[in-house]
Amino acid sequence: MAAPFELTFLGTGTSVGIPMIGCRCETCLSTDPRDKRLRCSAWIRTPECEFIVDTGPDFRQQCLRESIRRVDAVIYTHPHMDHLTGFDELRRFTVDEEATMPIYARPSCLHVLERMFVYAFNGENRYRGYLKPEPRPIEGEFRLGETTVTPLPLEHGKVETIGLLFSREGRRLCAYMSDCKVITAEAMELLRGVDTLIIDGLRHTAHPTHMNWDEALAAIDEVHPRAAWLTHFQCEVMHGRDESRLPSGVRMAYDGLTLRWA
Repeated sequence: MAAPFELTFLGTGTSVGIPMIGCRCETCLSTDPRDKRLRCSAWIRTPECEFIVDTGPDFRQQCLRESIRRVDAVIYTHPHMDHLTGFDELRRFTVDEEATMPIYARPSCLHVLERMFVYAFNGENRYRGYLKPEPRPIEGEFRLGETTVTPLPLEHGKVETIGLLFSREGRRLCAYMSDCKVITAEAMELLRGVDTLIIDGLRHTAHPTHMNWDEALAAIDEVHPRAAWLTHFQCEVMHGRDESRLPSGVRMAYDGLTLRWA
């Protein structure tokens, strides 16, 4: 590893991905690779372990693109299909009969996973090559290696949703909030002093369950991180056209981008 903490954006797109099926807009027809967006997910690497945030329907493609060969744990932010439905692809990381995969999520999200993938959770298929999840309910902060992970309660439609704050040696390195409409007061307090903020910036116009750019920029201004990245884009947003409109210190993420903290 080149740095003790690295985060790669496996996907930066909204629930339908970009290009969107049947859409002929400027973004969906764009040849800029930054406008090709798979569903939101992140891959985090530290000297001790590697873990994934959310496994959407593009997870297999994302693993192949980034040559992911090791996953020590998975964290789920909420039970929407664009964040869950690549779950079974994790079987490639629990090949050995005794190998299990720690699955961190709020109890409400674990309940959805256990219902959707009952064959993996019911304990009856503990064979070589099968997915063998190990549920770990998120009730508060926890550790993955030397990284402290703090859940950030968010408002995002009608499902319980969390963002994630990653800290090492007391430094608040990064907060990842791909899906949110409102940052709760509790989460906002936890964000004070964070180095880098990754935040939902779905589109320019208003949306009932996601932040638009004005809302995201207002949140960034309140948190005042050293750097901020928008993610989870709809095709209303075009990279080459729109990034130059952002204030200093705020950028648009794109699939395959890697951020590093020394």
